[in-house]
Amino acid sequence: MLRAIYPGSFDPVTLGHMDIIRRSSNIVDELIVGVLNNNAKTPLFSVKERVRMLKEATKELENVQIIPFEGLLIDFVKKMDAKLVIRGLRAITDFEYELQMSQTNHKLAPDIETMFLTTSLEYSFLSSTTVKEIATFGGDISQFVPPVVIENIKQKMEIKNKKESITHE
Repeated sequence: MLRAIYPGSFDPVTLGHMDIIRRSSNIVDELIVGVLNNNAKTPLFSVKERVRMLKEATKELENVQIIPFEGLLIDFVKKMDAKLVIRGLRAITDFEYELQMSQTNHKLAPDIETMFLTTSLEYSFLSSTTVKEIATFGGDISQFVPPVVIENIKQKMEIKNKKESITHE
């Protein structure tokens, strides 16, 4: 049985992420989407919220699990008894970073492989950062994220805008 990990922060999950999840789930027997709790970043959504949204977005994919993690990816991969890490690539800049990470991970754990999937063309420009920026200014994000994200991000933006209006008074 081939078990793979698709790690990321997914803040929020986009249709680009979903594309990689769907395609990966067709390649492996079991796909674990690892939701990173990155203390170096201030996410819009908590890990719990991101896990909940991913579970909703992937509910029709029977061989996909959503599991939060923190620390080194390689430690999480070993804990989950996986042998493969899947990473999505949008552009050359992604490749340079991902290649470096892949080589580092291979040094730390030579028995764990990394597989790169290029994103489908229609999502090659898309990032969570772009989605958050569009949402901040009230733009329509429906063509960029799963339905479950739309309402959640609207609620976050309303809360954020209320806080900002209070501090500006």
